[in-house]
Amino acid sequence: MEVKISEDKRATEYLANERTFLAWIRTSIAVISLGFVITKFGVWLRELAVRIDPRMPVQKTGVSLWMGVALMALGGVLAVTAAWRYHIVNEAIERGKVQADRGLVVVVTVAVGLLAVLMIAYMVSTAS
Repeated sequence: MEVKISEDKRATEYLANERTFLAWIRTSIAVISLGFVITKFGVWLRELAVRIDPRMPVQKTGVSLWMGVALMALGGVLAVTAAWRYHIVNEAIERGKVQADRGLVVVVTVAVGLLAVLMIAYMVSTAS
């Protein structure tokens, strides 16, 4: 559904678009940071295991590395998507017509949901 924007409301729409962009950027920074922490947490656990018992065999890389990298990549993709969406909406505001992008919402939701399921599966499988 496309909505017509009157001239006197465009400034409000531009500012709302900018706030939405900044929210996407904050979210992408949070996702990148979480990925970094998860990656480094696996390294920290391996170092801790070696200090506790130097004879203990330790894996070089674990699943936490790949989960962390996946989260950092998702955060990067979110930042790029935010910029892309910001420009698309600005162009629509200039034309005086804006519409929601439900497809983008579905894609981002599926990506985050999939990563959450993978992280839960990992946590459950390594809990013992």
